Amino acid sequence: MNNALKILPRAVLFDMDGTLTEPMLDFPRIKAEMGIGPGPILESLAALDESRRFLAEAVLVRHEKVAAEQSQLNSGCRELLALLKSMRISMALITRNSRLSVATVIARHKLDFETVITREDGPFKPDPFALFLACKRLGIQPEEVWMVGDGQYDVEAALAADIRPVWISHGKPRHFAVEPWLTVASLLELTDLLQSRNF
Repeated sequence: MNNALKILPRAVLFDMDGTLTEPMLDFPRIKAEMGIGPGPILESLAALDESRRFLAEAVLVRHEKVAAEQSQLNSGCRELLALLKSMRISMALITRNSRLSVATVIARHKLDFETVITREDGPFKPDPFALFLACKRLGIQPEEVWMVGDGQYDVEAALAADIRPVWISHGKPRHFAVEPWLTVASLLELTDLLQSRNF
C-alpha cells in the first residue's frame, strides 16, 4: 500500500454475525428445517409463496433469536470498537439479520453504533443499498469508509458502493473471486494495523 492509502477512514461499517460475534447459526440445519434448497436463505425466502414464506421465516427468526441471546463477541471486538471510538471514527452495523436479533446482541454486549441497518430496512448485502444508506446517515462519502466483514457479500457490497472492503479471514482461505482491499486474520490484527497505520 502506498502512503496515499494510509489515511484513516472517517467511518467503519461492520457486519455482525461472524465478524463482531462468533458464528452461531447452523445454516444447513436451518435451511433443512425451513424446507429450502442450498442457496442463500433470504433470497430463497423471497422466492417462496406467501404461506410457505411465513412458516419458513418463523423458523429463521426462532434460530436467530436463540443465537442472539447466546451470542459471544469475537476476540478483539471490544478493543477494536474502543480504539475507533477514541479516534472519533464513526461506526455503523450492517447485517442481513433481523432488527430483533440485532437489538438483542447490542443490548447483551452493550455495544454502541451511530446507525444500525438490518434486512427490514431495504435491499440487503450484496446489494450496496444498506452501505449507501449508512453513509448518508453518517454524512460521510463512500470513499472515506471501510466495510469490515467475514463474508463474500460484505466484500461484494463494499466494492459495489466504492467502499474499501476489509475481509476478516479467521485464518481460512478465501473461497470467492472478488478481492478485498485488505485482508486480516482477526479483529485484533485490524486493531494493530489501525494503531500502526500499517495498512
